[in-house]
This record gives sequence, C-alpha cells and structure tokens, in this order.
Amino acid sequence: MYRYINIIIFICITILYGQENRLFWDGREWNNIRKNSNYDDLLEYKIKSSYVNGVLDGRLYGYLKTWSKNATLANEAFGESVDYLSVREVIKNLNYFYEDPLNSYIPIPSAIIIANLYGQRVPINVIEKYIQDSRDWVNSLVLDLDTLDYSKLIEEKYFKNQKGN
Repeated sequence: MYRYINIIIFICITILYGQENRLFWDGREWNNIRKNSNYDDLLEYKIKSSYVNGVLDGRLYGYLKTWSKNATLANEAFGESVDYLSVREVIKNLNYFYEDPLNSYIPIPSAIIIANLYGQRVPINVIEKYIQDSRDWVNSLVLDLDTLDYSKLIEEKYFKNQKGN
C-alpha cells in the first residue's frame, strides 16, 4: 500500500516540477531573472551580464573556429555586429525589448542582435523585418519539432548505425 502511495507522490512531483521542452533561452527566462534573484538589482545585473558575456564569448569562439577553416564563410555567417553596445546597454535594451509579450519567445541571441541594430540606428523597417523573421523562424522550428515523427528518426539512426558496423 505504501509503495503505491510513494509511486503516486513521485509521479505527482515529477509532473509538477516538469518543464516544457525549450529550444532556446528566451524572453520568458530573461524576465524571470528578476523574480529569481529576489528583486536584488545587483544580483539581477550579475546574472544577466554573465549570460550576455557568455553569449558573446560563445559567438566569438564559433567565429574563430569557423575562421580557422574558412575565413570567408566566417565573415558571412557572423556578419552582424553584436558588440556595438556595452553589456549594460544590451541588458537595458533587452529589458525594454522583452516588455512586449510578442517578443517573449524570441531567443536572446537574436534579441542581442536586435538591440545592437537599434543602437546603430539601423532603419526601423529593417529592424522590424528582422524581428518578424525571427518570430517566423522560431514558430516554424517549434512547429517542425511538434510534428516530428520520432519513430522515423529513431529508425533512420538505427539504419545509419547498421551501415557503419
């Protein structure tokens, strides 16, 4: 009897604390940082600046790895300027950008590019097109993942591994 109660409690806890499958860190997580840092401004800034610095470092690493193999491809793929604004300015712009609920599911790396476009005073119609393209891209990616046939994917992996053996 106790075993069944423990199993039911375990399942309930698992369901309660389960998280949605996320592809990216987006505006929803960005906006929750303030709450998770107990509304401490300094702690909130440290968390957000660490994340922004990590994104920029990761981008630089990707650029340098690509550049060592193919400089032209690296310059084309990493052509957007994301270091125009200081980290503090990027954080302020992201806070403002994610106040709009329609922007909440745009990934933070895309939002950093958008913040720098605003900082460079790129024409607003170009920025709005980039925002819309980002929304469309995320929507199509989520739709593709939702309609993905996992059994077919597993079967393809199985046959691919069989060929290698």
